[in-house]
This record gives sequence, C-alpha cells and structure tokens, in this order.
Amino acid sequence: MLIEYINATKNDAKLLVDIYNAAFYSDFIKYGECPAYGRTISDMEKSIERFPKTIILYDKKPIGVISIQNKGNGNYYIGCLCVIPEYQSKGIGTQAFKHIQSVYSDWKKITLITLADKEENIKFYTQKCGFSIASKSMDGNVEVINFHIER
Repeated sequence: MLIEYINATKNDAKLLVDIYNAAFYSDFIKYGECPAYGRTISDMEKSIERFPKTIILYDKKPIGVISIQNKGNGNYYIGCLCVIPEYQSKGIGTQAFKHIQSVYSDWKKITLITLADKEENIKFYTQKCGFSIASKSMDGNVEVINFHIER
C-alpha cells in the first residue's frame, strides 16, 4: 500500500468534485443536502483558491482529499478530510491526519466540524486522531460537533 499526497490545482477541480461526490453521497441521500456534495467545477476552483487541497493517492489512484485553512498563529481548520467509502477503514485517513500535522508543523490548534450523528467520524477523530469534543451546535437543522486538538 503506497499512500502519496499531491497539492491540488484548479486543473484538478473536476477530479475533486468526483471524489467529494463519492465520499459524501450517503450524507446527501440521508439529509437531502450536503455542502460537500454536488459542487460545480467553478465552485471547486474558487474553493481551491481559498482552502488549499491535497489529493490523497492510494497506489497512484486518487481516493481522498484533505482541505485545510491556515487561520494564523498556528491555528488550522480542517474543512475536509475525506476518503471514498471503498477505501475507508484501511488507516488512510489516520495517515492523512499525520501528514497534515507534519506539513503544518507549526500547528498549535487544529479544529474541525462533523455531523453529530456520524458515530464513525466521532470515533475516528477522537480515538484515531486524538481530537476532543469542544462543543455541539446547530448548523441549520443539523446538529454538529466542533472538535479541537491542541499541543
């Protein structure tokens, strides 16, 4: 198993849309909406400018995305860490988070948000990555959990 990471450019927008759609399809079906699902290529190009994205490759095949925003002073926000379903539960997401920590070596605090009823996400972030639950809040009609990890 060879895992590699490449920085996405605007030329990767369609590929990123495809990965996001595969990773978030079940959320779209369950909730009837999902901000990460169904983006246009133009929207993704704009998102790449604001939130740098890294493509996760598994044996040279693109299977996931990391999107992280530098908030300054060692604070980072993970907008997306996704792996398409058929490649989940193989340690790829955990390795991707370690990659984030090494690339952004000045990190003091990393935050993210996930849906409160996504038990597999909660377990992943708390048990595999060491995040703590900071709070719960409502995002529209959906409850979300705000996570953080500090050093």
